[in-house]
Amino acid sequence: MAEEYDVAVIGAGPGGYVAAIRAAQLGLRTAVVEREELGGVCLNWGCIPSKALLRNAEVLSIIHRAGEFGFEFDNLRVDYSKAVDRSRSVVDRNTKGIAYLLRKNKIDHIRGEASLRDGQTLEVSPDGRVLKAKNVVLATGARPRSIPSLPIDGEVVMTSRHALALRHLPESVVIVGAGATGMEFAYLYNAYGVKVTVVEVLPRTVPNEDEEISRALERALSREGVTFNTGSRVTQLTHANGGVRLSVESDGRAAELDCDKVLVAIGVQPNVEDMGLERLGVAMDRGMVQVDDGMATNVPGIYAIGDVTGKLPLAHVASAQGVAAVETIAGVETQPLDYVNMPRATYCVPQVASFGLTERQARDQGYDVKVGKFHFQASGKAAAIGETAGLVKLVVEEKYGEVLGAHMVGPEVTEMLAGLSIARLLEGTTLELGWMVYSHPSLSEAIKEAALAAEGRAVHS
Repeated sequence: MAEEYDVAVIGAGPGGYVAAIRAAQLGLRTAVVEREELGGVCLNWGCIPSKALLRNAEVLSIIHRAGEFGFEFDNLRVDYSKAVDRSRSVVDRNTKGIAYLLRKNKIDHIRGEASLRDGQTLEVSPDGRVLKAKNVVLATGARPRSIPSLPIDGEVVMTSRHALALRHLPESVVIVGAGATGMEFAYLYNAYGVKVTVVEVLPRTVPNEDEEISRALERALSREGVTFNTGSRVTQLTHANGGVRLSVESDGRAAELDCDKVLVAIGVQPNVEDMGLERLGVAMDRGMVQVDDGMATNVPGIYAIGDVTGKLPLAHVASAQGVAAVETIAGVETQPLDYVNMPRATYCVPQVASFGLTERQARDQGYDVKVGKFHFQASGKAAAIGETAGLVKLVVEEKYGEVLGAHMVGPEVTEMLAGLSIARLLEGTTLELGWMVYSHPSLSEAIKEAALAAEGRAVHS
């Protein structure tokens, strides 16, 4: 006999487990089905282990600059495998935390792979367990994309998942893709002494960011030794002498790059196969599940959240969508998500953080724009901690001072973004941001100075 639930969530990543917990809080009998580990890709093979490794890289980078701080030592030994061990221990602690939260909220955690027999019936393989659910939330996430010229073998040609399990670093690596994942690994590997070359088909790094931020990040990492080939594409890969040779084309000119390993970081594709979605007639667009503001698909009782929707492949977006979905199911009023103003973050050093429209996008959309900028070179706190690369840039509507976009590259800007985001949510303007008193010295003073600069009132620049 089938077990009955109000909500069954397929996938226990940052969207799925959050959706399950919120559903349980709202009094809905809930099950979550997960074929791998709790936390999904983000916790196990993405956001969390990569940030742990990046922390090791930050510490190592400071050690390499020890002379600036008056430290001298000999016989430095660096063991990357210990960094990987630390990252896995961080992951393990967090997965146990999610398991505890599911138990605490009386959510049934079912191991296996779920498929839909119909809109309210799930079959879980391999044991054939059957669940009946009034509502189903698809939260199956995504996996790294690949391209024919770069066949993934997991050994020499890797995805980010393979790279996070790699315990011994190569002497050289080519990273294909200069988005957030590519830039984070570029910083990580370079800090550990790997020769890093980044190949990006678009004209600049972090191509979804403001152009000025992109240029500043590329300059900063170039100074650290990373090589960039933008406006370039890989046309062929051949194996040679235990490594690989890449044929790269740029502006009609061909070149070859030799390296020990290749990391392919060109985005993700939704996990929607073998779930019965086509049979049920769930509307799709280029492999992505289509949803409305309440995360409902066109099939009654079936919802989708996270990377399978193709809205914005970020963990915090999946979590917010998960809450929206189950609050819709429970009849709780919820606000439509604003994907334009969702926070975006890249955790290399210097960090990148942004939301909203870039300067070009704002002008293309017909806004009368003014811009306020403040460079961290003029920040007392940035100078004190020895991290002066980067800037804060505010894209502002001319008449009323509405912040249309915030774009930052520099020290700890991923932590600074929340303050700007809440100002945007509460319809604050550069006037309020300039009026506000910030603690001194602090990195966040750069926000005040950028806001004042937009009004022609900057003091420290």
